[in-house]
Amino acid sequence: MNSSNSTPTHGSNRDANLRPYALSTPPLLQKGDKIAITCPAKKLPQPMKHAVELLQSWGLEVVLGDTLGLSFHQFAGDDDQRAADLQQFINDTSINAIIAARGGYGTIRMIDKVDFSPLEQNPKWLIGFSDITLLHTHLFTNLGLATIHGQMPINIPDASAHSLTTLKQALFEGSLTHKVHPQSLNRFGKGSGILVGGNLSLLIAAAGSISDLDYTDKLLFIEDVGEYLYAVDRMLHSLKRAGKLSNLAGLIVGGFSEIKDNDIPFGQTIPEMIIDLAKEYDYPVCFDFPAGHIPNNCSLILGKPSVLEVDEHGAVLLN
Repeated sequence: MNSSNSTPTHGSNRDANLRPYALSTPPLLQKGDKIAITCPAKKLPQPMKHAVELLQSWGLEVVLGDTLGLSFHQFAGDDDQRAADLQQFINDTSINAIIAARGGYGTIRMIDKVDFSPLEQNPKWLIGFSDITLLHTHLFTNLGLATIHGQMPINIPDASAHSLTTLKQALFEGSLTHKVHPQSLNRFGKGSGILVGGNLSLLIAAAGSISDLDYTDKLLFIEDVGEYLYAVDRMLHSLKRAGKLSNLAGLIVGGFSEIKDNDIPFGQTIPEMIIDLAKEYDYPVCFDFPAGHIPNNCSLILGKPSVLEVDEHGAVLLN
């Protein structure tokens, strides 16, 4: 692991926004492969018994990181401990996939202590969502690495069976087809591009950093939880003012759950504010996509060329 005052090695694709991505897809998993569970953010409230049993039922060997039992304030160990735990699994060539036990908050505090460059020669799947969005954007921008936005161990006891099936399909088969019911504000059309995105708050947090995304010609997926309507509106306007919404291939809006309003109502739903912000563009927009902080958090392979088609029958994402 890099010491806290050293310069991290982020990979060879530091100028990714200036040239085409050299995409890297980790090998698909097979029975007998090893998957490691680590906590780069918030600490765990209980052991990951259900998750371990599920992963073992898929034929995987589960390796538990030290951070699953650590506690430092709200975090799963201090920043150095969490970085070291992730680093050991990045470095270990016998590990085929790494899944974050949970999100919360904390990844941004430790990400620059991690040397991700071994993943260039030995790519492996990284799985998670929410706070883990920062790892997704960082690995794609700097290494062109595909990752999986999907259920995490802490969510597995409450996860829908379908969402867990999509996680297994992403890991073992490498392709997904998502069909979404019609929504009145959907904008019809077809778009193809590399799928990127994740938690809206974390996309904003990455802006201007080495972990930021180039949104041009991408299919963008967004979701969030626990925010105020005005805060979502502000983040969306921030993306637009940064030019990140103007050249998308398509926009996929997932779960926005536990959203709050002020005493004086904001006056727009999230679909209404999004369709208003995107009205000058002509790419397809899909609402109510089954991914995010919801039980049916279906997996998405980020960093993969994908196709979105939206019509009167709903939407289909070929991923």
